[in-house]
Amino acid sequence: MAVRRVAKRVGVGLLGRLRRQVNRLEKLQLEEYLLYITDTRRYFVRNFLAGLARGLGGAVGFTILGAVVVVILSRITVENIPVIGGFLAEIVAVVQQNLNLSR
Repeated sequence: MAVRRVAKRVGVGLLGRLRRQVNRLEKLQLEEYLLYITDTRRYFVRNFLAGLARGLGGAVGFTILGAVVVVILSRITVENIPVIGGFLAEIVAVVQQNLNLSR
């Protein structure tokens, strides 16, 4: 009789832990994730669209950053700051020289 009570308590404890573990797995939405992974078409389309969004974002961001740099450099040359202006003039001369050599 005592053995049954102990076994029943252990069984109830194990059952409670098992239920808690099942609840945790349900919170992870593991089933939906596995369905998503196994549906290759949906997986491909989603990753393709994510790649397009990253590429477009990078292009737009680089364009904005480049425009800001150009504005800053043009203002520096207008201000005629001696050190930086001379440096920029040398860079422009080298670029023009390379362009003439490539023709």
